[in-house]
Amino acid sequence: MKRLLIITGPQGSGNHLFSKVFATSEQTFGWSGLLDVIWQGHHEEPFAEYWQTPSLLSSFNWNQKDYYVTSVSCPYFFNGVPVVPDYAAFIEEASKYVDNITIAIIGRDQNIVQLQQERVRGAPTLPLAKETISYLFENFSCEFLSQELLYLYKQDYVAWVAKQLEWPLDRHSPLLDVILAEDANNKYVKQSKGKLDEHIINASKNSFRTK
Repeated sequence: MKRLLIITGPQGSGNHLFSKVFATSEQTFGWSGLLDVIWQGHHEEPFAEYWQTPSLLSSFNWNQKDYYVTSVSCPYFFNGVPVVPDYAAFIEEASKYVDNITIAIIGRDQNIVQLQQERVRGAPTLPLAKETISYLFENFSCEFLSQELLYLYKQDYVAWVAKQLEWPLDRHSPLLDVILAEDANNKYVKQSKGKLDEHIINASKNSFRTK
């Protein structure tokens, strides 16, 4: 049985990160070029041209593997213009060549996503992404993946994803140590003082009372 996993989510929510994780599987045809460089543009993603013209999937070699992964941002930018992927057309065409298609919707802290989009794109596209993802969830087979959980639990989370998606991921792959070595959220996080800090600190010093 041939399977296709579509990784998608708001721009900046972890497309590259999860593409790298799935590319560590030798049984999977995916964005393996990311494993050899720091970063690549989405125009170099193996299925990029097929997202532009889904009918070209008829010329793709589907005999290479049994597992395939493609990654696309929502929206992606083409010639500087934000474009919502034509998921329906892509899935309809891909369904002619694979037996099962799952959409993996990736997520990241909404505040960080918005800051990242403003930093890189000049303006947030998160509202458009959320509207589109609601459509995907209502019309296709979807799963959810979390960048925060991946960085927090690392290989344990990869093992859970493998079990949840029934995908051939090896939690012991040494490549995962490299991929997850540095949390991409660090540059957005700084220490802050909350209004309840003093109360929480004092409460933690007191023993629980028992009757």
